[in-house]
Amino acid sequence: MKTKTHKPNKVAIVTLGCSKNTVDSEVIQSQLSHANIQTVHEDTEGADTVIINTCGFIDNAKQESIDTILDYAEAKKAGNLQNLIVTGCLSERFKADLSPEIPEVDKWYGTFELPQLLNNLGVDYRKELLGERKSSVSKHYAYMKISEGCDRPCSFCAIPLMRGKHVSKSMEDLVTEAKALVRDGIQEIMLIAQDSTYYGIDLYGDRKLAELMDRLSDVDGLKWIRLHYAYPSKFPFDILPIMNAKPNICKYLDIPIQHISDNVLKSMRRGITKRRTEEVLDRIKSEVSGIALRTTLLVGHPGEYDKDFDELKDFVTRYQFNRLGVFTYSHEEGTHAGTMDDHVDMELKLSRADEIMALQHDISWGHNQALIGSTQQVIIDRIEGDSYIGRTQFDSPEVDNEVIIPLNEGYIRVGDFVNTQIIGAESFDLIAKLEK
Repeated sequence: MKTKTHKPNKVAIVTLGCSKNTVDSEVIQSQLSHANIQTVHEDTEGADTVIINTCGFIDNAKQESIDTILDYAEAKKAGNLQNLIVTGCLSERFKADLSPEIPEVDKWYGTFELPQLLNNLGVDYRKELLGERKSSVSKHYAYMKISEGCDRPCSFCAIPLMRGKHVSKSMEDLVTEAKALVRDGIQEIMLIAQDSTYYGIDLYGDRKLAELMDRLSDVDGLKWIRLHYAYPSKFPFDILPIMNAKPNICKYLDIPIQHISDNVLKSMRRGITKRRTEEVLDRIKSEVSGIALRTTLLVGHPGEYDKDFDELKDFVTRYQFNRLGVFTYSHEEGTHAGTMDDHVDMELKLSRADEIMALQHDISWGHNQALIGSTQQVIIDRIEGDSYIGRTQFDSPEVDNEVIIPLNEGYIRVGDFVNTQIIGAESFDLIAKLEK
């Protein structure tokens, strides 16, 4: 039976969740725009069709996605919307359950059903457009997804259920995509994946992240390349000489540790021990002088007891990460941990997360105080009130520290790189003036 199509006049895409979803939404916009359909992000005023790109990673994200769908379902019932489409991770996992409960949604699509989604809107999927997209988050930086899916068996994670097995994009396609982004004004690219360290195994029979970074660094006009989500297990150390050799590769690494207790690491099925984790971190810091390390921790996982949490606190204190975020564990259907006893109650989980962030607050304050008097290159992200807001090479957008420069320091355009002197510091912000 042929799918009923609805040719929209204006489509608004509402993106929830991570930067990988952001890239997917930009791909949808590119496909629709090339079919001469007006497409915007977030601004739903005047749109007859809304596409909600959902997240289904953890409880809070799932609830946000459901609440957003319900809000637009009400808008459709009120006659303010003709067509409501839901896609993304939540839809991939739960569309069979949600579809009968929210009949206002016209179509539900999973993470692998972009051609079907486009067909519903009267648009033919064009593979040749996959490298052509506009950044929806900034005119000067963009996220670039180097692979899809994940082969890791982490006990707590439902990503393989929603995104499938690891599939790399070819180096040629990624270089082409980077060049197109640069032509569109992008100066900084964040490399993202579920696990960037697996890059290339499926295509080339070996890990090729170092070669990819090397080739991307040669793209004319690309001033900063930033690497996210590099797992510690089987870490590809050959990327470290590339980071040292290439000035446009930021000395920044997002390496999600999750935990340090051997007991919890085993329960998490992380494939690494405390000793090996510390060896990896020590080698990275010794080989790339001045590198900023960002990590993510997960507290309250089944098997985490007081002694394990104390071990984690000691580790955070000793290793002094430049940037750090914390999640609380929640049961996910279909995961190994979901079959285990969730013995840490939510109040204790939240208390543990607060304790870690209190430690990190002081650690970050110390790191930032040490920068006072130094010269730092800063990219200007926006103007806010009476200040320019920017970042150093050691900071990723939205999740890391920012640099505040008073407007009266002089005229700067958003997207400009400027040399600054750090004159003040707080725990998560730097105060700077232009270097004369």
